[in-house]
Amino acid sequence: MKALLRQALVTLLLTATIFFLLQSTVQSFIVVGYSMEPSLHQGQRLLVNKAASFLGEPERGDIIVFHPPDNGRADYIKRVIGLPGESVEIKDGMVYIHKDGQVLALEEPYVKEHPRDNFEGGIIPDGEYFLLGDNRNNSSDSRRGWLVPRRNIIGKAWLSLWPPSEWGLAPNHPLPQQPATG
Repeated sequence: MKALLRQALVTLLLTATIFFLLQSTVQSFIVVGYSMEPSLHQGQRLLVNKAASFLGEPERGDIIVFHPPDNGRADYIKRVIGLPGESVEIKDGMVYIHKDGQVLALEEPYVKEHPRDNFEGGIIPDGEYFLLGDNRNNSSDSRRGWLVPRRNIIGKAWLSLWPPSEWGLAPNHPLPQQPATG
């Protein structure tokens, strides 16, 4: 009887440990809205890698889930565009990154349509990020004057689980950049 009880207790502890490890490293997220089309769609279910936010800094092109700056109840999902120490400019539909006297133009093959409005932001402080939705003309994002502090980042989109036609790795893109001309 003691052996059976000990085995049940060990199984229960192991199950609880695995449960808490999973809870601290991955989270399910459902895309709400159309701001990330065509990359992500309304109702699409993702797994978010919460450990990624502990293991390294977000990179340009990463799709991240975060607590919104207005302390709203629903979490947001957007793409990292601007990193600390940079400034972002949008001119004639192109996104430019300014850093250390250099201007880089981003190549963004995933964008639904280029933004209609121009934008010029200031230097992004340490520990904060400039985010944009892929559906640039239908997205509430950093162009509205907010940045996302590192502490608000929940994690990086990792796997698409639903619908089955979208199953696979999340569409994070390392962004090719080239020196701006003209």
